[in-house]
Amino acid sequence: MSNIYFITKEKLREIERECESIKRVLQEKTFNGVPNLLEGSDTNPDFAIYQQTLDELNLKIEELENVVKNHKIISVPPEKERDKVQLGAKIFLKDSQSKNAEFKLVGTIEANPFEGKISNESPAGMAFLGKKAGDTVQIGPSNINYKILKIQYESA
Repeated sequence: MSNIYFITKEKLREIERECESIKRVLQEKTFNGVPNLLEGSDTNPDFAIYQQTLDELNLKIEELENVVKNHKIISVPPEKERDKVQLGAKIFLKDSQSKNAEFKLVGTIEANPFEGKISNESPAGMAFLGKKAGDTVQIGPSNINYKILKIQYESA
């Protein structure tokens, strides 16, 4: 069974554009001619690089098409379920030193802690799932306590 990739509509469009772009590059590479296999009695290094490039492009296309084929769009939950942290939630927090922080809970493909996006599969993401405003969550090797101040969902 294939993995299900939880992504936003924006990320899906980005992946589809990237896939089409790579397909165009692949097509250009194949139409621009193939280097000779042999150079004298040895394998032509240009051919080896060409073949490796084609293999890498095909692998990337396969990966992206797999995500497109097996995705599930992250959507805003029904009104009565928005009091809990779920995929797509923006979580406003305060740590034990009274520092405020905010994170958005996303699927693994979109996770980027530097942008404040944490994966639902990460230890932190799993700790927040299902929690409500007012709950305290312990995270990390140093067991930092975070109090959830607010949970917000953006309209799709």
